[in-house]
Amino acid sequence: MRTNLNLPLTKTLTALLGAVVLLTSACKKEKAALPTDAGNSPSKLSTNAIGVTGPKGVCYVEVNNNDIRNVGNYTLSTGEQLFDIAIIFAANINYDTGTQKAVLYFNPQVTNVLNNKTTYIQSLQAKGIKVLLSILGNHQGAGISNFPTQAAANDFAQQLSNAVTTYGLDGIDFDDEYADYGTNGTGQPNASSFVYLVTALRNLMPTKIISFYFYGPAASRLSYNGVTVGSQVNYSWNAIYGTYSVPNVPGLTAANLGPAAIDIQSTSSSTAASLATQTVNNNYGIYLYYNLPNTDSHTYLTSVSNALYGKPTVYTGTSTTGVTFYQDINYGGTVTSAIPKGTYTLAQLQAYGFVDNWASSVKIPTGWTVTMYSNDNSTGTSWTRTANTPNFTTLSPNANDVVTSVKIQ
Repeated sequence: MRTNLNLPLTKTLTALLGAVVLLTSACKKEKAALPTDAGNSPSKLSTNAIGVTGPKGVCYVEVNNNDIRNVGNYTLSTGEQLFDIAIIFAANINYDTGTQKAVLYFNPQVTNVLNNKTTYIQSLQAKGIKVLLSILGNHQGAGISNFPTQAAANDFAQQLSNAVTTYGLDGIDFDDEYADYGTNGTGQPNASSFVYLVTALRNLMPTKIISFYFYGPAASRLSYNGVTVGSQVNYSWNAIYGTYSVPNVPGLTAANLGPAAIDIQSTSSSTAASLATQTVNNNYGIYLYYNLPNTDSHTYLTSVSNALYGKPTVYTGTSTTGVTFYQDINYGGTVTSAIPKGTYTLAQLQAYGFVDNWASSVKIPTGWTVTMYSNDNSTGTSWTRTANTPNFTTLSPNANDVVTSVKIQ
């Protein structure tokens, strides 16, 4: 599936896995009581993003590789935004072996998006798009399905709520993958964990969006002590790209479910259109997109929007010429947005997706000159380049993973 924060796993793996269901044995139920379902139904919450007639478009963006702002570059021909919800993929649930607690973790690319919220988050929100943060495991034994107590679930819910407040987010998305339950002596999935977590988070965020990527052990642990996950979350959607499958989440109506899921870069346009038609014909309220690239994809997306809304998609972004830095040699890994001419401190570079001590290669437009510096504010060791450079380790001295500020002329 989507790229894990530390390892190069992608959401594409879900498509390869097909309909394999990850089920494990439930541990002994917790005895702490939960409140019964009350008048806090997600359908009553004011969470509509844009309000265009028809299913809402939800789009996951792998921010390790792509710029989330591209979600805002697509509209219908009548002016409405194509995507209602953009999801930052992804933050992790790490496990602190000292405290034996789950800890919210952001990798450098996610940190860049969150710390530069004006650039990445608020620019989308200004267009009416809701921005969520996706949460999943990180191979350390901690996940949404194995909190051992209600207090432990409450503690992690508080961390999530704090992140939503700090970064001005519109909500949290849960994805039960890559936890590797049992690692570091952690427990296996249990019956109460996910219910405890979403209940605590809903109490902390009564008007924010909570969504569930229907996958993993949590998908079979959606009710405990009379409380359903569907009474606490707003939306849930199918996790297998290129397929149509209705998530079985008690408490959610068709308007809150997304049975169709596509990978923009691997699902054929004919399949995407067929899934969109089924969504409309069966009156479901969500259509899920994944893997939106930085390049113009409006022709492909038109095949979907014509079926969903009877309108083509328009790309409103601009092709900006500029310098692009890459995380890996030979122009691999995460890439920055195109950076125009100017003198940039580290903070200014971060707005383009640049990370300190990170770059390993660079592409430079013909006739441009790039001077790279090892320290901030154009200080320290410098390297001047006038052409594409695929491997910073070949420079003298070695410039790999040491560039902090840049001058582009």
